[in-house]
Amino acid sequence: MMAKHSKIEYEDAFVKISGLLGGEEYVRVARALLNNENSTDEEIASAVGLKINNVRKALYELFGRSLISGIRVRDLKRGWFVYRWRAQRDQTDGFIEGQKRKALGRLNERLLYEGSHEFYYCGTPVCQKRTFEESMDVFFKCPNCSKILYPTDNSEIKTALKWKIDEIMNEMESSKGSEAKG
Repeated sequence: MMAKHSKIEYEDAFVKISGLLGGEEYVRVARALLNNENSTDEEIASAVGLKINNVRKALYELFGRSLISGIRVRDLKRGWFVYRWRAQRDQTDGFIEGQKRKALGRLNERLLYEGSHEFYYCGTPVCQKRTFEESMDVFFKCPNCSKILYPTDNSEIKTALKWKIDEIMNEMESSKGSEAKG
């Protein structure tokens, strides 16, 4: 029996980000928000056929990331307050830019770490490489498999990190250039 794979189509950056955050359910909630501005969580749940708790989870995460806004209004039928939700599509570019900045920061930290340490490794795939200090503490004997720890070359990792940093920086520069033209 073959597994059925469904391809999620992203017609909008807001929908794509939603899908990356929470998968198919978030995509359905995002599309419902785009189709019906100022919907309540109950209206969205009804429109997309999801449990109210799943819809609320998606809404709260999107709200927490400033991708949607919610306005509290009194439900005239019931007398209690409900939120009416609206997609903030103008926030998607800022969200993407923020994620790129975070990734860039983590990659730069890792590159600094890789460049400022000497690493040792036993050669066993399930074992981890260790810094010189960690290796000294275990007398250059792997605590996992008991093999000798030898110096290891991490130049490929540093090259890959530099490449990814350059790629993200180029993306950020090109998006700034297209904003200036627009």
